[in-house]
Parts: sequence; structure tokens; C-alpha cells
Amino acid sequence: MVDKEKIKQIIDKIRPQLQMDGGDVELVDIGDDGTVKVRLMGHCAGCMYAQETLKLGIERVIKQYVPDVKQVVNVPY
Repeated sequence: MVDKEKIKQIIDKIRPQLQMDGGDVELVDIGDDGTVKVRLMGHCAGCMYAQETLKLGIERVIKQYVPDVKQVVNVPY
């Protein structure tokens, strides 16, 4: 089982870097299969580098601290 509070703490640590570029991220849900659903917002939502930010930034850091996470996916509005 993935620790939701731990995921929230990690996202809170990542958030300031995204906000410096006019973006943000919020936790939407965590599936039983280890999929973390987030929503990229602000400039991140339409940025051509959003997928890189998601996979190489957010997903990499979350998996580093919570190995039970299988993937992080963006859930648009």
C-alpha cells in the first residue's frame, strides 16, 4: 500500500521548483496498483516539457522515496 501522506510530503517539496516557472502540481489519487495520479497546473499544464517534468522530475523523485509507486500519470482537467 502506497503511503498517501508520504506522497503529499514529496509533492510539497517539488512544488516550489514548479511554482518558480509558473506551474504547480496537485495529488489527485493513488490507485491500488501503485499508480499516482497528479494534475499539472499553470504553465506546466500546457508546457511542451510537461511529460519530461512528470517522468524525469516528479515520478523519479517519488519513486526514489516510495518504491511501491509504479508510475506517475497526469490527469488533465
